[in-house]
Amino acid sequence: MGQKANPIGNRLGIIRGWESNWYGNKKDFAAKLIEDNKIRTYLNARINKGGISKIVIERTLGKLIITIHTSKPGIIIGKGGGEVDRIKEELKKLTGKEDVQINILEIRRPELDAMIVADTIARQIENRINYKRAIKMSIASALRMGAEGIKVKVSGRLGGAEIARTEEIKQGRVPLHTFRMDIDYANVFALTVYGKIGIKVWICKGEILTKRDLNPNFVGGKSDVSDRRERREHDRRDDRRDRRDDRGGGGGGDRRVGGGKRGGGGGGGGNRGGGGRR
Repeated sequence: MGQKANPIGNRLGIIRGWESNWYGNKKDFAAKLIEDNKIRTYLNARINKGGISKIVIERTLGKLIITIHTSKPGIIIGKGGGEVDRIKEELKKLTGKEDVQINILEIRRPELDAMIVADTIARQIENRINYKRAIKMSIASALRMGAEGIKVKVSGRLGGAEIARTEEIKQGRVPLHTFRMDIDYANVFALTVYGKIGIKVWICKGEILTKRDLNPNFVGGKSDVSDRRERREHDRRDDRRDRRDDRGGGGGGDRRVGGGKRGGGGGGGGNRGGGGRR
C-alpha cells in the first residue's frame, strides 16, 4: 500500500493539511476545482525559476487568497513589489474576481523540500550534468540539513541510453507505511533532447508525535527537524564526554604500565646493541 499511494494524500488529515481550503456545493464545486488547477498551472509556468514548492488557495466570500511557498521570494516580489502586482492583475483576469490577495512565504530550508529538490535535479539533468552526481549532491545536502532519510528514483533514457531504465538511490530510512512519519513527496520530469526523464523524491523528516496544526500555511518558530538535530548533537556531545571520562580514568594506569613495558623494551634494545652481530 505504501508503495502505491501518494505519501501526501495518504497523510491528509493526520499530519498534513489540504492545499485548497474552501467550500463548494454541488453547483460550483467542479468550476472551483478547475479554476484551482488553472491558477497552479499558470503560476508554475509564469514563475518558472522562482523555486515554488506549493501554492495554497483559500476562498472566502468574494475573496481569493493565494499563498506561494518559495525558496526565492525576491524573484516573485520583483523590484519594489512590481512583479507581484503584475501577477495579481493577471490572476484577476484569469479568475474574473476583483479581490485577489497574494501572500509569499519563504522556505528557510529548501534542501528539505521534496519539490525544490526534485526541481533542482531536473534542471541539472536538463543542463547535461550526470544524473548520479546531481542525485548524490541533493541527498548529501538533505542529510546534512537533518533529514532522517531520502529516496530518489529516476526513470527514462538515463544518460541518453537507447533503452529506458529506472534507477533508485536511497539513504537513511523512509518508512512509507508509518502515517505519523512526516514524508514529503514530489514527482517532476526533466525535458531533455532525448525525451522526458521522470524524477520522484521522498524525504523523511522524522516522526510527528504531538498534535499538529493542519493549516498548510502554518510556520512554527523552530522546525521539528532542527529540534531533533539539536537533541542528536547534544546526545552525541554527552556520549563523547562520557567516553573521554572513561578513557581518562582507566587510561592513565594503562599508560604507566605501558611506560614500564617500554622501559623494559629499551633494555632489550641495549642487549641487541651489545651483541654486535650485525
